[in-house]
Amino acid sequence: MTIDDVAVRGEAILSRIEQVIVGKREALSLILGAILAGGHVLLEDYPGLAKTLAARCFSWTLGLTFSRIQFTPDLLPADIVGTHLYRREEGRFEFRPGPIFAQLVLADEINRATPKTQSALLEAMQEGQATIEGDTRPLPQPFVVLATQNPIEFEGTFPLPEAQVDRFLVRVRFGYPAAAEEEEILRRRIERRAEEVSLPAVTNADEVLHMRRALEEVFVDPDLLGYMVRIVGQTRDHGSLAVGASPRGTLALLKLARARAALAGRDYVLPDDVKAVAVPALAHRLILSPELWTRDARAEDVVAEIVRTTPVPKVR
Repeated sequence: MTIDDVAVRGEAILSRIEQVIVGKREALSLILGAILAGGHVLLEDYPGLAKTLAARCFSWTLGLTFSRIQFTPDLLPADIVGTHLYRREEGRFEFRPGPIFAQLVLADEINRATPKTQSALLEAMQEGQATIEGDTRPLPQPFVVLATQNPIEFEGTFPLPEAQVDRFLVRVRFGYPAAAEEEEILRRRIERRAEEVSLPAVTNADEVLHMRRALEEVFVDPDLLGYMVRIVGQTRDHGSLAVGASPRGTLALLKLARARAALAGRDYVLPDDVKAVAVPALAHRLILSPELWTRDARAEDVVAEIVRTTPVPKVR
């Protein structure tokens, strides 16, 4: 599969999803780019802004198997990865896979589960496998976790451990729709004459894997590699930040910039690609200095400032 094929498929996928999700092309492109880059997505926004619907739309259009895990305080790790059950009539144990054994897993309201249960996702997200009672089993590929959480609800929630937040390639926020977009949502609901929606597939699992491999052909100028390193390096020395981004953040910049270039039909990365993905790739990996917590400061603003003040290399 060529880069042109990736761009054509990507446009078909996004156009199909936009039949349901109105006015969120930039956020949807970020999610698709993260999936093609082999990463996981944290959807953080207020209730009712189509986070769960977006996850279902991607599973439909990409032709991936789908499972949804509703995270609650009483959820156990075995409820996610599965367990062995004893079959008395056959005198043996049988493995019953949990919902993690799907190609696209929606971890709904992930911060409602305890840290022990949240940690059940760590191995799956990083290694593409799950270990149950000493038995390690590979997960179906491609494997993608789309997790949702509400940023303003704290009662009955457990903050995600920094190690798990860092496993997400990108954090995406939809935001409220504009007035015209909200009217379009209402108009489509009336025309549909039903609450349920569904979309036909544009690709399948094999094609998604081919699209992932095609991203390795996207050229990155050495000067741009240095540009990414300088951006991430400044997060480690910035006075407003207690903790900066690790090399995993630098790799996230590279992966997302390549995906953005490929979806635009280019086999090379531009500085604009790096700028466009810097905030969603890095902001959730940073920890503000304690004295800024009461000043309404945001990590997103810090990253935007760093990108704005970092000299852009001239690449061919």
